[in-house]
Amino acid sequence: MGMNQTPASERVHISFFGRRNAGKSSVINAVTGQDLAIVSDVRGTTTDPVYKTMELLPMGPVMMIDTPGIDDEGELGALRVKKSYQVLNKTDVALLIIDAELGKTEEDEKLIRRFQDKKIPYLIVHNKMDLLHKIPEDTDHEMWISARDKTKIYELKERIARLSVKEESKLRIVGDIIEPSDFVVLVVPIDKAAPKGRLILPQQQTIRDILESDATAIVVKEHKLRETLANLGRKPKLVITDSQVFAKVSADTPKDIMLTSFSILFARYKGDLEEAVKGAKAIETLEDGDKILIGEGCTHHRQCDDIGTVKIPRWITQHTGKHPEFVFTSGTEFPDDLSEYKMIVHCGGCMLNEREMKYRVQCAQDQKIPITNYGILIAYMQGILKRSVEPFPYIAMTLEED
Repeated sequence: MGMNQTPASERVHISFFGRRNAGKSSVINAVTGQDLAIVSDVRGTTTDPVYKTMELLPMGPVMMIDTPGIDDEGELGALRVKKSYQVLNKTDVALLIIDAELGKTEEDEKLIRRFQDKKIPYLIVHNKMDLLHKIPEDTDHEMWISARDKTKIYELKERIARLSVKEESKLRIVGDIIEPSDFVVLVVPIDKAAPKGRLILPQQQTIRDILESDATAIVVKEHKLRETLANLGRKPKLVITDSQVFAKVSADTPKDIMLTSFSILFARYKGDLEEAVKGAKAIETLEDGDKILIGEGCTHHRQCDDIGTVKIPRWITQHTGKHPEFVFTSGTEFPDDLSEYKMIVHCGGCMLNEREMKYRVQCAQDQKIPITNYGILIAYMQGILKRSVEPFPYIAMTLEED
């Protein structure tokens, strides 16, 4: 279930190469935050390329490939080295892990030339920098980290994400968690704010992604959901709802049907779902007078009962029993200095391109200010966030850390 249904071909393939004992497996574990690869003190534990599919933020679904050491000896060793080289043919981003104390060897240089010949974006990662007296400057293709101390692991992830950017078109909104012939029910209240007779952009994009997956999209208004589910004659794979009717839809959707919302899908699609889930929890720490920045991506309408300016402030106040101060920005205005804010609640960002949205999330992260988005915060306050991230086991884990 969940992420593992992304066809392997749709994932960005990230391959880790290096001599035995350069610490490849430890680096993979540090990057993914979980023990995936085999870590052992015996040289050359990995005998075949190990493939692991997972959700790696900020990129989404990836395939991690851990390869046998490129310095393996003997006839069997030669076979393993050959397998490592074959992996290059399915690699989108190559990482060469080097023991920082030992430096590059002939085998490493040979592999780097191979990356260059194949025009594979690559990064040389000098691991175990904690053992060095003097740490060299990072360059375009080389960086120094410590998997053991988790030093510069975040920067490493950022660089991997940047290297895999040409694969951006492979990101899917929902296509990676559904199969051909699945039914997906979309719950769309006809929004007073949307132009007459039109669905808003995220709804259109989601429907298109479902159709491209050869699955079936069924679109209903919120009060037709129960009846539609009863009449379908078979269980849909997933119900996707507009956040504004989340509570009703959650009540009307049987527990054995996966449920999520457009804003959760789009936070994931734009690469900040994990941050947004963590950020939502920040409302539990609010005090009277704390400043909350509410950022809207678009300027198209201001209604009296507007979700950003009216509903969310009201719900936050009700949920926390506190009286924070709300500051609103819209469109392209977004402060560079976020230090005065206790937290940031951003709209789903459907009108901002991915780069702009990621930039805002990055600004918040750099200044250590929690950032979340409308839909995720609403789901959190209504107690249904846990259910709505179930389709993404990786994210569901961050919620369970409490």
